[in-house]
Amino acid sequence: MISNALKSFNIFLENNPRFKVYFPQGLLIFFLLIVVLYFSINAGTNMASRGIETGFGFLNKKAQFDIQFSLIEYDGGMSYGRAYLVGLLNTILVSVIGIFFATILGFFFGILRLSSNPLASGLATGYIELFRNISLLLQIFFWYFAVLRLLPPPENSLIIFDFVFANIKGIYIPRFDWTNLDYFLYGLLFTFLLIYFFNSYTKKLRNITGKQLPNISISFLILFLVPTIVIFLFNVKLEFIYPELKMSKNIYNYEGGVTIIPELIALAFSLSLYTSTFIAECVRAGILGIDKGQKEAAASIGLTKNQILRLIVIPQALRIIIPPTTNQYLNLTKNSSLAAAIAYPDIVLVFAGTALMQTGRAIEIVSITMFTYLTLSISISILMNWYNKRISITER
Repeated sequence: MISNALKSFNIFLENNPRFKVYFPQGLLIFFLLIVVLYFSINAGTNMASRGIETGFGFLNKKAQFDIQFSLIEYDGGMSYGRAYLVGLLNTILVSVIGIFFATILGFFFGILRLSSNPLASGLATGYIELFRNISLLLQIFFWYFAVLRLLPPPENSLIIFDFVFANIKGIYIPRFDWTNLDYFLYGLLFTFLLIYFFNSYTKKLRNITGKQLPNISISFLILFLVPTIVIFLFNVKLEFIYPELKMSKNIYNYEGGVTIIPELIALAFSLSLYTSTFIAECVRAGILGIDKGQKEAAASIGLTKNQILRLIVIPQALRIIIPPTTNQYLNLTKNSSLAAAIAYPDIVLVFAGTALMQTGRAIEIVSITMFTYLTLSISISILMNWYNKRISITER
């Protein structure tokens, strides 16, 4: 009877190949859910027997602690949920800054390492080997304690270009005070859309007729002319609010302007330098992956080295560069959690540190923090996979 049932089941699987594929996966997911549910119920029962409260209601309670640096309004009288948002935005800020500069440095040194000039390639090799082989945490400590913490006090600040002030408490720069900013932003949006459609047209024209327009020069011209017209047409004005040195309770400090705290500088600088070395190797591998014959063919029709690199090599190399570079973006975002070592108020220090110690909600807070990093990583992966698919070379 059992053999007949198994035989019938095998026949069913042969007639339903999709069920054969998805049924084992469904069983695995069901098993994992059972395991998670078991441990969740077990943990909840044990905590209830010890009188430990559970749940996420604590997010609405007052945090009662201050945060040194925040992109949004915050004070100690606000909720733990608000503190979580502050930490999340600070994490996203340092990650975006790090990814931006790591990409620029990585492409620059990756291309420079392939230079025929031994001095240039040696400089790039030295840069990559130096910062790649030193622990990221040590680099953070170096830039924070050995460089930024040695800056003078506010009353003896280093003055750069008469409007940038650097001292042990951070770097102070003028703050922009705009009039009719919304019109200027609309103008910029229109400018970027115009540049995008223009470049799409030039690319299509080049593919059909082979005619190459000076799209970079024209794009820069559009970028200059359109915002300038908007500024004069809608009376857009910009004023600078400069930092001023003042004394409060016998302590000197700068007020006004924008403050860039040393913790943000050290962390963003270290993440950029460290991650850029790995991106540089991804770029170098991508360029070397392009057949030499294509470069020679491009040179034979009169293209310059710059045109060969920009029009032939890089577009094809990107399909090799993007996947490993995505991994480096993910590593940079997760490595930003080392911010707690120098007290930069990211989500780990603010939420998984201070909030956890005050509330004792270890399971809830650690779960939220883990889910946050998971969401950030998946978002970066989705964005980069979309970009990789968009620039992929389609066969005709």
